[in-house]
Amino acid sequence: MDNLDVGLRIKEYLDEKGIAQAFISRKTGIPLPKLNLSLNGHRRMTFSEYQNICWVIGENTDKFLTPKPPEIGK
Repeated sequence: MDNLDVGLRIKEYLDEKGIAQAFISRKTGIPLPKLNLSLNGHRRMTFSEYQNICWVIGENTDKFLTPKPPEIGK
């Protein structure tokens, strides 16, 4: 699971809840084209953008992240 998957997870959540990307864009200040690219897995969102999206939808920042073990010895 990488950073691009986070956007896809958020998009699925928004679709399930009936939350428009335009609403998220207005509330976060992230331009809609940029947000759309992130939510479709074509652009990595910044952590600040991620935090803002989570705040707007009322979810903790761990909602869409999956921890992974460190790569020891590489």
